Amino acid sequence: MVKVKIIVLNWNQPKYTIDTVKSLLSINRRHFDFHIYLVDNGSTDDSFAAFASQYASNPKITLLETNQNLGYVGGNNYALVHSSPNYDYALLCNNDIHVHPDFLTHLVHAASAAIKPSIVGPKIYFAKGFEYHRDRYRPSDLGRVIWSAGGKMDWQNLIGGNIGIDEVDRGQYDQASSGVDFIVGCCFLIPKFIIDKIGLLDDSYFMYLEDADYCQRAKSAGFGLIYYPKSVIWHLNSGSSSAGSALHDYFLTRNRLIFGYKYASLRTKLALARQSLKILFTSPSSWQKQAVKDFYLKNLGKGSWAKKT
Repeated sequence: MVKVKIIVLNWNQPKYTIDTVKSLLSINRRHFDFHIYLVDNGSTDDSFAAFASQYASNPKITLLETNQNLGYVGGNNYALVHSSPNYDYALLCNNDIHVHPDFLTHLVHAASAAIKPSIVGPKIYFAKGFEYHRDRYRPSDLGRVIWSAGGKMDWQNLIGGNIGIDEVDRGQYDQASSGVDFIVGCCFLIPKFIIDKIGLLDDSYFMYLEDADYCQRAKSAGFGLIYYPKSVIWHLNSGSSSAGSALHDYFLTRNRLIFGYKYASLRTKLALARQSLKILFTSPSSWQKQAVKDFYLKNLGKGSWAKKT
């Protein structure tokens, strides 16, 4: 029987995480089995105690504790290393999602039916009430507003985004696609074969753009990416690192440079260099400026954010 290990990463959000795990425990199993690895990523609240109280005797859940905040990248890598090596697929997912009971059945089916080993991702909706622009929708639209139908990359400007975001689902993204630029890290299924061949997530990133990087590495190694819309989940979009925050300014600015200098064309790399100089001299955000400095000084991973936390 196919085995899937599901990794859920928590940092100071026990309620979201417990709701996510409850949703995952209710999924239907067809021709596969799963085990959840619930990772507390150095929380400073009572998260781990809450998980221990609720799940210590649950045979489908193993609790892991990093004892420090390793970021999205480090926390997931920790779980991949410290969990059972006996699996066929690893599912990395956010701790603020609710899932359709058949979502994993569809992902496993798509992955096992693929012509070549492929990373597979679902159609992702905003959960009701968590839409960016909920006032623009009719009540009947809520729960059907798309958050992601796969990832796209504007390679000229090096800006990543979610296909279909903010659109009401009217069937326009109901076709499976292998033409996406990346599978968003909110939820993606990775065959063990791919992990064995290309390794773990790149810990240079800490958080942001690590999903796009991993997908580029997979594509470069000859593997595929599949957006599979029969699989459906809902994202609560908790906004713990919302646009405009210092955290967002720092990691997205620095990691865009990391990603761009690895994968972009020479012309785009030159544009990135010019943009980085402009940030250093004109940005009102001190964290954007620090991000540029840290990139060129190779202060990666958690970087200067470590001083803040």
